[in-house]
Amino acid sequence: MLRLHRTLVFVTALFACVGVCRAAAAKPVVLFDEAHGQRFLTGQTGPLDLSTLAGLFTAAGWDVRTSRDRFSVGTVAGVDALVISGPFAPLTPEETETVIQFLQRGGRLSVMLHIAPPVDQLLHRLNVAISNGVIRERDNLVADDPLNFAVTRLEPHPLVRDVTAFNIYGGWALRGLANSATVIASTSPSAWIDLNGNNSMDDRDAVQSFGVVVAGQSGRGRFAVFGDDAMFQNQFLTGGNLTLARNLVAWLGTDATHGAAPTARPAGGI
Repeated sequence: MLRLHRTLVFVTALFACVGVCRAAAAKPVVLFDEAHGQRFLTGQTGPLDLSTLAGLFTAAGWDVRTSRDRFSVGTVAGVDALVISGPFAPLTPEETETVIQFLQRGGRLSVMLHIAPPVDQLLHRLNVAISNGVIRERDNLVADDPLNFAVTRLEPHPLVRDVTAFNIYGGWALRGLANSATVIASTSPSAWIDLNGNNSMDDRDAVQSFGVVVAGQSGRGRFAVFGDDAMFQNQFLTGGNLTLARNLVAWLGTDATHGAAPTARPAGGI
């Protein structure tokens, strides 16, 4: 009887060990969307591609996957984080709902904009507004180009930890419309948007500090929206942009029920 008891204890311990080992070996999964006309990809190494960003996820222990299938329950099954970078084709209403439900269940999401219309309905559901024109700066220009500039106005948040500045290469203004979505990085107060399309700043244009990164919560999950996709492309992933990318990898990997982002003050109207 004693020998049988010891055998049962051993078998129970063995199965427990197997379960723990399997859990420890499981990697978080990040899915890069490539189903919406994306031109800059993780599997390519050109200057505008995302292979370096994907490599940061791999180095941090992620299972990096890509998908050319539209978002559905099956597409996001088993996925911990979604990255939607530079889409040119719109998400359908059904796909938008799938992404929202993914967040509600505790998923994490990063959206990086090249143009706004493909994800405008998704951003609306996330309480994020986007400008109808790109930002032009007058301070901290990169190579004297008003469309390319350094962002130095940062709010306390894990995404910008140890970042003093990062560069934007043609970006859109963002604004959070609810407490669930707050601006954590913004331009100088002298930035402007050419509202009348005459390529010249005048009194009919918007001149103010604009948000360029919004982070927020949706259900049990969380999201980050970046007003530029180029900032994470291979040739620009240096300096503060590289630190920001590493922070993004870590932030997407943190359990959504722990380490919640601190609340930043609303900023960056449109």
